[in-house]
Amino acid sequence: MTDTGSAVDGKLIVLTAPLTETIDHAGYFIQMALASLPKRLEGVINQKYPQWREVERNQDGSARYMPAGVRLVEASLLRHFPAEDVVCCHAEDLPNFIGSRTRVIGVSAHNPLGVTFAAGVYASIFGSSKEPINSHYSRKLFQTLKQSPYRSTFKVIVGGSGGWQISQTNSFEDLSVDCVVEGRSESAETLELFRMAIRGEEVPRFVQVSHPASREELLTPHKRTTFGVVEMTTGCGRRCHFCLPDLNPQIDFPKEKIMDAVHANVREGNNQISLATEDMFIWGQVHTGVPFYFPNREALVELYRDVVNTPGVDYHLLSHCTMAPSVVDPKLVEQLSGVLLDKSPVKLPALSTHHEGRILSPLIGMETGSVRMAKQIMPGKGVPFAIEEWPSVLIHGLTIFNRNNWFPVITLMVGNPGETDEDCMATLDLLYEMERRGLFAFFVPSIFTPLHDTRFAAKQGVQQSRELTPLQWQIMMKCWKRSLQPALHSWWGPMAWRVGSLVAWIWKLRKMNGPNFTWPLLLFAGALPERLMARMGKIYSGRPLAVKSRKELLATLKPQHWKYLRPDNGDMPDGWDQVADSKPAATSFRVLGASSD
Repeated sequence: MTDTGSAVDGKLIVLTAPLTETIDHAGYFIQMALASLPKRLEGVINQKYPQWREVERNQDGSARYMPAGVRLVEASLLRHFPAEDVVCCHAEDLPNFIGSRTRVIGVSAHNPLGVTFAAGVYASIFGSSKEPINSHYSRKLFQTLKQSPYRSTFKVIVGGSGGWQISQTNSFEDLSVDCVVEGRSESAETLELFRMAIRGEEVPRFVQVSHPASREELLTPHKRTTFGVVEMTTGCGRRCHFCLPDLNPQIDFPKEKIMDAVHANVREGNNQISLATEDMFIWGQVHTGVPFYFPNREALVELYRDVVNTPGVDYHLLSHCTMAPSVVDPKLVEQLSGVLLDKSPVKLPALSTHHEGRILSPLIGMETGSVRMAKQIMPGKGVPFAIEEWPSVLIHGLTIFNRNNWFPVITLMVGNPGETDEDCMATLDLLYEMERRGLFAFFVPSIFTPLHDTRFAAKQGVQQSRELTPLQWQIMMKCWKRSLQPALHSWWGPMAWRVGSLVAWIWKLRKMNGPNFTWPLLLFAGALPERLMARMGKIYSGRPLAVKSRKELLATLKPQHWKYLRPDNGDMPDGWDQVADSKPAATSFRVLGASSD
C-alpha cells in the first residue's frame, strides 16, 4: 500500500468532514456565513474570500488540519488501532484513501440538512432555496461516499452536532448513512461501533453513547485542529430548556491537557488558538466549594495568559460565555482584556479604543428580552441573579464588556413557542435601550429550532419566515441594522445598502417573506426615519427601561452568596461588611485551577 492509501487498498478507517467545516484560513466570520447563507449566494463568499476552498495537506495527502471533533475521534481510535490504519482526509480526497481494505468512514457533520438555529431562516429569507452553503457541501461529501465503488464494503458512521438532523428526518438512505452517533468519541460504545463495522457486522441506525463522567476520561487531540480549537469545558450548568450541549455534565479540562493540545497545534504550524467552551467563565470553578457562577479570576487569567504567551501563538479567539459573570466580576473582564486583546485577530476600529483597533468578540446567548419568556425557556440563564433581573443584567454586562473592548456576538431567538407581541415588545425595548446607551454587539437573530433531547424538543414555534409577525420581523431587522452600523461609516456605504435592500425587496423578498416583512425591511434599509415610521404606527419604537444599578443588582443576590463577591470591584451591597468575616479563604479562588475534583 502506498503512503496515501491507494484506491486498491485504502485505509481501514477514514475520518473526514465537509469542506466548509475544515477551512482554517479564510477569516473569523466565514464559518457563520457558510452556515447561514443559501447556496445561491456563494458568490458573495467567493468575492470576499476568493481562496476559501484552498486547504492544506501533509506529504502523504492526509489533512493537515481537521475540526476538533474529528481529531478527537482520531485520538480515541489511536488508543486501540495502529496509526497506519487511521487517516483524516479532506472530503475531496476521499477517493485517494477509500479502497478494498476500508471498513469505516467516520463523518463529522455540523449542518447536513441546513436546519440549525440560524441556517433555515437566513437561507429562507435570502433565497428561494433553503439549502445553506455548508449543507450543500455536506450533501456533496455524502454523494461521494454513496457513489464509491467500495460502498458495499464499508460503513458510514456520522457524528457531530448535526447528526440529529439525519436521524430525525430519517435521511439515512438519501445520504447513504449507516449509523448516527450522539455523544463523545471517548466512550467505549463508540469504539465498539467501529469494531463492529470492521468485523463486517450490521450497526444500529442510531446510538446514544455515554458522556465521560470525570475530567480524567476526557481526551484532547494531539494534532492540529481547525482554527486551533482546544476544548476547555463541557456543559454549562444553566440548564436552558432549548440547549442540547448543556445537557452534558459540567466538567472543566485539566490545564495540562489544554496546554498539551495548544502545544500540539503550534508544533504542527498553527499560530491561532481558540479555547472551546459553552461558558469560559466556569473553568477553574467546577466542583469546588464556590458556586460555578462566581468566576475563578486568578485561574482564568493565568490559563489564558499561558495560552497566548506560548511561543508560536500569534492569535487567540474567544468562544462562548455568559453575561452574568461580567456583572459579578468586572475586574476579571478588565484583566482578561489586558491579556488577550493584543492577540485578537478581530478588528473594529470604529468602536475599539485599542491602539490597533482590536476587539474581543465571544458568543453570548441573550435569546429574549422578555422576562416572561425567559422564565419559560431559560430560568437559570442569569444566575446568580434571578431571571427577573435579566434586562438589567444584560445592560450592565454589555456596558462592562464594551468598556473593555469586548463587542460580543449576541444571539436571539425569534418565534419561540408561546411568544406574544408583548414578549417581542420587551425584546425591542431592550434593543432600543442598548442603542440609547451607545452599547454595541453583533446581534444575530434566528428562528426557534426545536432540538432533540432538550425539554423543548416537542415544542413548535414559527416554522417559516412568512409566519413571522411584524414585531418579530422588526426584531430581526433591528438586530441586523445595528450589527451593520460600524461597517457603514463611509459616505457611500449607507446609500449603497439602502438602495440594494430596496431593490432586493422589490425583486423578490416581498413575495417570499409576506406583507409583515415590508415595514421592518424599510427600517433595516433606512428608507425612512424610524421616528416617522413609529409615528405612522408602522413600527414599535421601544419604551425606556428602568435599569437597576450594579449595586442594586448585587443586593438582590441571596445573602449566602455575598461572601463570594470581590470587594475590588466596588458597588458592595449595604451590609456586605457584616458578612466579610465569613468570606471564604483564598483557596476557594484557586490560582492554578488545575483541579476541580
